[in-house]
Amino acid sequence: MSDRPETPLLDTIASPADIRALGKAQLPQLADELRQEVISAVSVTGGHLGAGLGVVELTVAIHHVFDTPRDKLIWDVGHQAYPHKIVTGRRDRIRTLRQGGGLSGFTRRSESEYDPFGAAHSSTSISSALGFAVAAKMSGEPGRAIAVIGDGALSAGMAYEAMNNAQAAGNRLIVILNDNDMSIAPPVGSLSNSLARLVSSNKYLTPRRLAQRLARKLPGPIHRWARRVEEYTRGFWTGGTLFEELGFYYVGPVDGHDVRALVEILENVRDAAEGPMLVHVVTKKGKGYAPAEAAADKYHGVVKFDVVSGKQDKGPGGGPPSYTAVFAKALAAEMARDEKVVAITAAMPSGTGLDKVAEAFPDRTFDVGIAEQHAVTFAGGLAAAGYRPFCAIYSTFLQRAYDQVVHDIAIQNLPVRFAMDRAGLVGADGATHCGAFDLAYLCTLPNFTVMAASDEVELCHMIHTMAVHDSGPIAVRYPRGEGRGLEISAEPQQLEIGKGRVVREGKTVAILSLGTRLEEAEKAADQLEAMGLSASVADLRFAKPLDSALIRKLLTSHEVAVTIEEASIGGLGAHVLTLASDEGLIDAGLKLRTMRLPDKFQEHDKPEKQHAEAGLDAAGIVDTVLKALRRNSVGIEEVRA
Repeated sequence: MSDRPETPLLDTIASPADIRALGKAQLPQLADELRQEVISAVSVTGGHLGAGLGVVELTVAIHHVFDTPRDKLIWDVGHQAYPHKIVTGRRDRIRTLRQGGGLSGFTRRSESEYDPFGAAHSSTSISSALGFAVAAKMSGEPGRAIAVIGDGALSAGMAYEAMNNAQAAGNRLIVILNDNDMSIAPPVGSLSNSLARLVSSNKYLTPRRLAQRLARKLPGPIHRWARRVEEYTRGFWTGGTLFEELGFYYVGPVDGHDVRALVEILENVRDAAEGPMLVHVVTKKGKGYAPAEAAADKYHGVVKFDVVSGKQDKGPGGGPPSYTAVFAKALAAEMARDEKVVAITAAMPSGTGLDKVAEAFPDRTFDVGIAEQHAVTFAGGLAAAGYRPFCAIYSTFLQRAYDQVVHDIAIQNLPVRFAMDRAGLVGADGATHCGAFDLAYLCTLPNFTVMAASDEVELCHMIHTMAVHDSGPIAVRYPRGEGRGLEISAEPQQLEIGKGRVVREGKTVAILSLGTRLEEAEKAADQLEAMGLSASVADLRFAKPLDSALIRKLLTSHEVAVTIEEASIGGLGAHVLTLASDEGLIDAGLKLRTMRLPDKFQEHDKPEKQHAEAGLDAAGIVDTVLKALRRNSVGIEEVRA
């Protein structure tokens, strides 16, 4: 753990009101201290670092200029909001970030009145800010809404849908485009800052309004021509013609690390009658911390690290590869075998492992940006044209493209392959990234085949099975984290669709597992055997189609049957219950129980604690079996009421 930096000015800041009380000359010092505090805190907790470092000056400037929380400040995604959390009354808890019981790594309404809208998926800020702005306008109440959206998030169609509708908010809506990657801006500096100050100032806006009034008295075509000339002339010098076409008054580009210039421009924007406004701010991810600036990923996400050296504490290493890495290697092997196999991701090349695939197959690997809807339908087009697309999207992000999955893929029975990473609980990222619902939302769809890998060997078999499956859409789910350390064969097997496997034979208890809870099911079977209860364990492999023959055999030959899955209600357990009900398999007194994630959004914590809380560990399985048998842990029959 690093020593805490000296932050005399930051120590006086209990809320944004204290920032507004500072003189402009003090703001650079506050920004410097805030940056050091962010670095120090994240070195202890791990988390997102580069994005927050890039918006330190912007955070200070916004809270200095706007009357938060009356003015609603909405950070898109929210992983860049650590500096914001520090200056909004949460500094005393900042070293609990992403820890059990601690602060969320994203914005969260229940955490602070300064977080008016929670976010951890991208591209929602303009829509939600527009809602706040229009609500204030209709209510006749004071207050503006400020959306801070990154250039990456601006690749999503939802952002443009919101901008296209934003004129309803007028000058109550301000969008700040935090441009830290796209080269859509000319070099920033004193000239561009001066231009931004000019076009956002009353010296420019007042004559502009006068000219507009005069132009309205001219014939329609001349009026429209004059308006275009003004917009395009301003666009030529400052950029932003696209945003002007969407109805925004564009200001920028602005140096996002010049806090005094930011304040002056934001004051002009705040006081202008024009609107909605878009302020284009150019920043540098990882700004002010040399190791982050030098790193290829700008320290986007880090574990605990040493502040002086920047070295991250990644543990001893040498463990099993992650499921993500296993998927990437298996997919690359399929792409080497078959030139029709292609890979698609939505702005998550490293998160899904496709960055490694792209190195080997750059012409067959596509990153479409934060555009899951487009990714799915793009994959559908490729499939219809005879290719074999793998669409690698986190389970929680595939939710954003559900209509496309239904309408464009399932109804047309197109063989798109969905690789759903981060299925199940995800530890420190919490509820927003938990992949709980994919089984419920895919297994209801006709034509779909849905699998879950129980270990890394099974995942390789399933990737190969998907590659050669051309009869309809097919999906596989697998979790965050490492595999079991099993040896992977160089030649994967093609699995028979809808067929599971029995990994352990018993007589009294049948445990029907789907996915990586299989290891805990086997541990539970050992514990039950020690209590004198013989247990079978099955890896069903397929949530759809179910292995009805295997399930029928297990349910009719055991006293108790338990299903277990790391997913919400509506998945495997629901489908097994339906099968059992339809076929009368529980009519003779079989005790059938389903184990799944609880009906709530679980808080961020260590994965093992989350699993224990959900009851999806060996102890939970044993407890479920004993309660079904009405026995306690020492095997004594309970007295019936």
